[in-house]
Amino acid sequence: MSEENFLADRFEAERSGLRAVAYRMLGSLAEAEDAVQETWLKLSRTDVSEVKNLGAWLTTVVGRVCLDMLRSRTSRREDPLPEQDGPVRLPDPVVTQLGRVDPEREVLVADAVGIALMVVLETLSPAERLAFVLHDMFDVPFDEIAAILGRTTVSTRQLASRARRRVQGATPAADMDNARKRDVVDAFLTASRGGDFEALLAILDPAVVARSDGGTLVPSIVRRGASDVASQAIAFARFAANAHLALVNGTPGVVSFAEGRALSVMSFTIRDGRIIGLDILTDPDRLAALGLTV
Repeated sequence: MSEENFLADRFEAERSGLRAVAYRMLGSLAEAEDAVQETWLKLSRTDVSEVKNLGAWLTTVVGRVCLDMLRSRTSRREDPLPEQDGPVRLPDPVVTQLGRVDPEREVLVADAVGIALMVVLETLSPAERLAFVLHDMFDVPFDEIAAILGRTTVSTRQLASRARRRVQGATPAADMDNARKRDVVDAFLTASRGGDFEALLAILDPAVVARSDGGTLVPSIVRRGASDVASQAIAFARFAANAHLALVNGTPGVVSFAEGRALSVMSFTIRDGRIIGLDILTDPDRLAALGLTV
């Protein structure tokens, strides 16, 4: 086997893990794939004869590529950091059919990387996000992350610690039992379809927060409180009329269709059997790019 074919085989063995790193770093499936391809190009142009651990080397390379992409995104002021009730840009959801085993998608959302966590990651600075993702999610040593950032190991530890506090403070504790969560999502759909306001109030936490991202054509909306969210769910009952349960980032969610075209993807954060968070992607361009089918 030629060296080029050997490297190609090794890279393919690492590809799904690299996509998982890039997805957590970028929140975009398309950009994550671009970052992985850029990592392959760098590998193909590099003499790795003295690299002792190719997997670790590739992880740091894809991390550096993602860092550059995040910094470029920030400098162009794309995807502004979400404020309390300001513009919201939800990350791309990873959607899987219930009961279907998709190993690549399972790797993407392993370790409970839900939409709510991804939204919080969007609020971190590029350096904080890199330090947190590589160390806390992929066990990359701080000295290797420090080399990517051009910082000392001590300051890199501080970056990760600051990011960890922000993530823990902003990510609500949630139920982990998918069967119970599916029952709650089913109840939400039934109440929405039936216009049952009281039933919706019963499964919505009083302090529930619903965020929607409609892209460039439809303003993003943040709604707070069970009454407001329940009223909105009834007003948009048409989304529930042809809605299907699916796994959204590994947890029960909903995909709504009209004439075979995806209208929305809904992700739920559930605690103690009640919905405390709803994240709804309705951006038609991004939904089309996901290639969802009934």
